[in-house]
Amino acid sequence: MLASVRDISSLLPGEDDPFRQQVREWCTVHHDASAEVLARSGYVAPHWPRPWGIAATPIEQLMVDDELRRAAIRRPNNPIGIGWAGPTLIAAGSQQQRDDYLFDMLSGAHFWCQLFSEPESGSDLASLRTTAVRDGDEWIINGQKIWTSGAQIATYGILLARTDPQAEKHHGITYFICPMEAPGIDVRPIREMTGGETFNEVFFTNVRIPHANVVGDVNDGWRLARVTLANERVSLSSGGALWGMGPTANDMLDACRAHHAAGHTLDPITRELVTRLYIEHAILELVRLRTLAQRLAGREPGPEASVRKILADEHGQRVMAMGKALAGAGAMLVDARDVEVPTAFVEFGSAGFTHGYLFACALTIGGGTGEVQRNILAERVLGLPRDPAPTTLNAHGNQTT
Repeated sequence: MLASVRDISSLLPGEDDPFRQQVREWCTVHHDASAEVLARSGYVAPHWPRPWGIAATPIEQLMVDDELRRAAIRRPNNPIGIGWAGPTLIAAGSQQQRDDYLFDMLSGAHFWCQLFSEPESGSDLASLRTTAVRDGDEWIINGQKIWTSGAQIATYGILLARTDPQAEKHHGITYFICPMEAPGIDVRPIREMTGGETFNEVFFTNVRIPHANVVGDVNDGWRLARVTLANERVSLSSGGALWGMGPTANDMLDACRAHHAAGHTLDPITRELVTRLYIEHAILELVRLRTLAQRLAGREPGPEASVRKILADEHGQRVMAMGKALAGAGAMLVDARDVEVPTAFVEFGSAGFTHGYLFACALTIGGGTGEVQRNILAERVLGLPRDPAPTTLNAHGNQTT
């Protein structure tokens, strides 16, 4: 059964399918296509409506993925733009905004970031404090964002700001397209324990954004944020370790076999842990297949995206911990290119496990913490009551909510 789960292509139409042949012919002719040509083809985000995509069905999307992979044609790297900002602009942006931004987003010419989280409103996004005040045809932005991936290289960001401070928490928020080079924006990289600077703090001091950059209606930003975050959940749950960028439990299994072939013996604890990883991997693949089946049937997935994100993030941390252990002493080095490692690890490298093991701590935080995801499932799927509001003591020693 697991073999069939692994091979998604077995679910797709065969080699003689007319749509598959059409995509394959394009790939043959355009095997060295520029990012702009690829974007104009509609194959970067085939499920988007024309002219940006080809309005592909779920099965057609999978066939496009299959043929691009066979032809070794890589899509532009713009995950927040293509995965989150683009679908939101298609759903609620003006025609002018779509014309101005979507093709350059698809080609990767304009990299995008997400300006949602704040120091005091990470998981509780609706409590954000960044403000936007109308001044004629412009909005004046003041506030701070944090954990903004890629802000230091982004051309644009999707920004949430409070435009009606008197409104209820989930109202009075507006969704903006923010030019990252606008005067008054200060991007400060955050040094991680990996040594990298993936995340940033972003400060806004009297930043002026044209009213034309408002997406949808003023004060309707929370609804659009939910559109964005729904795409984020699906994107971040699409892989195993390191949000799909790292090795899998199957790689751990291959490494153990390589150890055995080299004459080494695995201790019982390692055997047990690798077996558990393989079981978790099989469960995650089955959940993925359920989500895929929902899409192929033309239905939106239910709670599977949140379920899979919770499981996949914790599983990814365990995969990276196991990989670091199996890689041996070389995994303690920052640069281990010359250290002998199991054959299965050659591509990722021992040093990759050092970085990946440290970065994996972010998996259960980014894109919505595991605790928040569990609350969503408890309340919206299982119908459990909401958590009681936290209580504190006031100056008189009495409890307050």
